[in-house]
Amino acid sequence: MSAIGLKLFLPGFRSQHVLPGFRLSLGFTLFYLTSLVLVPLLALVIRPVELGFGGFWAAISTPRVLASLRLSFGMALAAAAIDSLFGLIIAWVLVRYRFPGKGLLDAVIDLPFAMPTAVAGIALSTLYAPNGWIGSFLAEYGIRVAYTPWGVLVAMILIGLPFTVRTLQPVLSEQGKAALQAGHPNNIVTVDLPHLPPKTCIKN
Repeated sequence: MSAIGLKLFLPGFRSQHVLPGFRLSLGFTLFYLTSLVLVPLLALVIRPVELGFGGFWAAISTPRVLASLRLSFGMALAAAAIDSLFGLIIAWVLVRYRFPGKGLLDAVIDLPFAMPTAVAGIALSTLYAPNGWIGSFLAEYGIRVAYTPWGVLVAMILIGLPFTVRTLQPVLSEQGKAALQAGHPNNIVTVDLPHLPPKTCIKN
């Protein structure tokens, strides 16, 4: 038997962990994960089983549910396309150029990460309401954003843009170094673009 096996069977043997309170922290993490993630997911599985296939299909085929699915997936697809385009442009500018205020712009990109979801929703509703800073300007042209599908699109763009930028920045930085080493510092077509679609798809 190996030395490790002997230690496991020795009375009074206690494993040593780098972090103190490992068992307590692990237990709290498992409890948190189970109560907030696994239990709701389990309920989503149990409820359709109780309804049966017929009841489940009747529940998801109601006009309200179908409208919700179209809104969610349609706006998510549109937001992903917009974020991919403008996220690529922003990441390219931040990686390749130096200009005044670059650090401020780089910090603003992470702002949606720092804001709670409720705060972001209230801020967007206030800005795009008919009496808001942006909404009042759009109202003059008959455009309403707050509490409409367009508002959902704006919110998804705001939340998704930082993920796109932060995902593409390392790729552009590494490929830029490879381009410089190959003697083609501006060759975006042959060096940068082939590596972007996988990263963009992973983000989306």
